Amino acid sequence: MKNMIKPLLFAVAGLLAAGAQAQTKVTITVASFPDLDRGVKAAIPLYQKLNPNVEIKLASLAYPDHHTAMTTALATGANLPDVMAVDNDFIGKFAESGGLEDLSKAPYNAMQYRAKVSKFSYPQAMSGTGALNAMPVDIGPGALFYRKDLLDKAGVSEADLTKSWESFIESGKKVKAATGAYMLGNAVDIKDIYIRSGLKDGEGVYFDKKGQPLVTSARFVKAFELAKAARTAGIDGKIGAWSNEWTEGFKRDRIASQMMGAWLAGHLNNWLAKESAGKWRSAQLPNNSFGYWGGSFYAIPKKAANKAAAWDFIKFLTLNKDMQLEAFRKLDAFPSLIEAQNDAFLDQPIEYLGGQKARQQWKVAADKIQAIAVDKYDPVAREVVNAELEKVLEQNKDIKAALADAQAALKKRVRR
Repeated sequence: MKNMIKPLLFAVAGLLAAGAQAQTKVTITVASFPDLDRGVKAAIPLYQKLNPNVEIKLASLAYPDHHTAMTTALATGANLPDVMAVDNDFIGKFAESGGLEDLSKAPYNAMQYRAKVSKFSYPQAMSGTGALNAMPVDIGPGALFYRKDLLDKAGVSEADLTKSWESFIESGKKVKAATGAYMLGNAVDIKDIYIRSGLKDGEGVYFDKKGQPLVTSARFVKAFELAKAARTAGIDGKIGAWSNEWTEGFKRDRIASQMMGAWLAGHLNNWLAKESAGKWRSAQLPNNSFGYWGGSFYAIPKKAANKAAAWDFIKFLTLNKDMQLEAFRKLDAFPSLIEAQNDAFLDQPIEYLGGQKARQQWKVAADKIQAIAVDKYDPVAREVVNAELEKVLEQNKDIKAALADAQAALKKRVRR
């Protein structure tokens, strides 16, 4: 009997130890930025109900500060979070950094989920070698938000606004004359959305599949022409997006429309223009165009301390229908998960947009967008192109000469 008791005691002790290990507290750090961090805040208590042994700490910085901090962290290997939020504008650069886990490989095996999300979202998070470096959490189908009350005063209809790009500019003249409001915060905005529209499957905004610049293409020529026409027509306020002047422009009824991703509805409602509830509407882009603007991803740094827990939380944020819809409710971040896109929630009217059922409109746009390639040099290209556009707008530089100079500058700065 004594001989049986000893093994039994060891077995019980082993079970207790295993149970204690299973309940060991794990702490993961999530680095994010506003307004995306609101989705994380909503997810934490829901996730912890299912996983009480996991503590989640959220570190949130302003958008530029966050991406600067993450760039430094990846370069130095210090102060890295377990879960890293990455905006679409930085995903190409971060994917090529070599500092993020390849989620297509074991133990993640994330390629099995590719068919579950919008077709253009996975390619954005893939490096040139085919590594999947992040999971998409939301996408940015392009939309044209406008102040219906200001357009009504000018006798301008939504059809006038969207019939063509030229009609959009002509409508802007009428709105400016009747209300004093600018149709665009900056003429750069029309360039930004145009170059993201009508892309071919697998094509990038600035570079082709071989990494060669595309900035002298007809797409960029037309984008520059439209921006120049908008500036000449006097319909832009010459203020940069996300600047103090820009945010004040919304609050003071100085901006009559804004082309961005569908997620802008959440920003308008939550802080940009709370007082204008019911006055804004959403429309498709002019000339039956469809493009993307933005989108967000979650990645795991290679040097993260708690990769297993980080991956489980990322799956909760990106592949859980209820969580995707909760983020949609909280901040109008259009879900990347197709199951969430097909939910009846999309049929509900949006009070802020005057009862408009705009989510279905955004879904139509999302379904039209092709798989889009990103490049680690996209931020460099954006900087170069914007510098040349500024010369066109402010110094009357010839458009084709400006784009030729941008192409030459890119070839010089980008060494493949």
